Amino acid sequence: MFSRTKHRTVHFSEPFQLPEIEGTLAAGDYEVDEDEELIEGISWLAYHRVATFIKVPATTDNQQRMRMVAIAPDELDRIIAVDRAKHAFAPPPKP
Repeated sequence: MFSRTKHRTVHFSEPFQLPEIEGTLAAGDYEVDEDEELIEGISWLAYHRVATFIKVPATTDNQQRMRMVAIAPDELDRIIAVDRAKHAFAPPPKP
């Protein structure tokens, strides 16, 4: 079976939490990888997502290395939407 990995970067303007991670993650850019497999038996190329991972940076407080954390795609979309909603109607900064 053929598979591929799609890479993207997601920006969080506010600190956030992931369901599988204890504590809060800092605002910033995070890499997201989505693994997809080819759907066989149809007459056109189509893929379906089989896994989504977000790369969590190393931390000095508990000496953990960078790690790939599995996350449900809908949960990641929800966390991104919450972050975007907080800044959708923010007033412009004062000069």
